[in-house]
Amino acid sequence: MLLCCLTAVAQPVVPLIPAHDPVLARQDGAYYMFCTGPGIAVWSSRDRQHWTREKPVFATAPAWATQAVPGFRDNHIWAPDISYHNGTYYLFYSISAFGKNTSCIGLATNKTLNPASPDFNWTDRGRVVQSVPGRDQWNAIDPNLMRDEAGQPWLTFGSFWGGIKLVQLRPDLTAPAQPEQWRTLARRPHDPKYDDAQPGDDAIEAPFLFRKGDYYYLFTSWDYCCRGPQSTYKMVVGRAKSITGPYLDRTGKPLDQGGGTLVLQGDKNWFGVGHNSVYTFDNADYLVFHGYDAADKGRSKLRIEPLRWDAEGWPAVN
Repeated sequence: MLLCCLTAVAQPVVPLIPAHDPVLARQDGAYYMFCTGPGIAVWSSRDRQHWTREKPVFATAPAWATQAVPGFRDNHIWAPDISYHNGTYYLFYSISAFGKNTSCIGLATNKTLNPASPDFNWTDRGRVVQSVPGRDQWNAIDPNLMRDEAGQPWLTFGSFWGGIKLVQLRPDLTAPAQPEQWRTLARRPHDPKYDDAQPGDDAIEAPFLFRKGDYYYLFTSWDYCCRGPQSTYKMVVGRAKSITGPYLDRTGKPLDQGGGTLVLQGDKNWFGVGHNSVYTFDNADYLVFHGYDAADKGRSKLRIEPLRWDAEGWPAVN
C-alpha cells in the first residue's frame, strides 16, 4: 500500500511596487495605476499584484506648468486622478511647489489607457484650477472628480490651509462652472500663530469621494506624509446625502469643524498610510493607498486592501 503525502508549496511573495498617491482604472481586463512621479508614473497589471512599469504620461513638463508655478521642477507631477466618461479618460494632476499654495490642477485626456492601441495619445488640456498665495486660503492640489446623481461634474481637492474644497466644473471639465461657487467640505483647526502664507499644523489633504447606497463618502488623509519613518499619515472618512454636504463623521461631528472617523492608520509594519482612492471591481470594493514600509526604511509602497462596510454603513479594513 502506497501512502502519498501532499506538501503545501509556499507561494512566492510578490514585492510591493513603489507608489505615492495611487489611483486605478480598469480597461479590457488590465489595471492601470497612476501615481506621483516624473511625468506622472504609470504601471499596468492583470491581477493587481504583478505590475509592469509603463512610460509616464508626460515625457516633458507641460509648458504652461513651468510658467504658472516657478517652483515646479524636474517634471515631478503629484497626485493624479483618473476617470472615464462617454468614451474618454480624464486624468487630473497637480503642479505645485512643496510647502506653498502656489499650485495648479491640470487635465489630460485619452481615448484609451492601452499604450499598444493606435488611439493611445495623451492630450493636455491645460490648467483647470489655480491657487495663489495671498489671494486663496486653499491649495489647488490632490484633485478628485465625482459626478452627482444628475451627472454634473464636481472637483474636490485641497491640502492644509482652508482644507478640502469642492467646485462644480463645466461639462468639458476644463474650468469651473459659472458663476463660480467654492465650498469647504472638510478642514482642521488652524493655529493662528501661522500666517496665511504658511500651511500650518492643520494637516488634511487627499480627498476622494465614493458613492455607496444613499451616501457620498468623503475620504481624506490627516497628519504628515513623505517623511519616511517619521510619517504619521492616516485615513479618515465622513458622509453626506448630498455631494455638497454637510459631511458628518460617525459621531455626527461635521468634517468642516474638524470631524472625521478613522479608517486606517500606521502600525509596527507601516509608519503611516494614506492618500487613498476607492473602487468597485467585480462587485467588491477596494481601498487603494500608499504606506511607508517599516521593513524597507519607510519607503512608500502601493497597497490594495478589501474594503468592507459595517452594519451602520461605515467603511472598514480587515
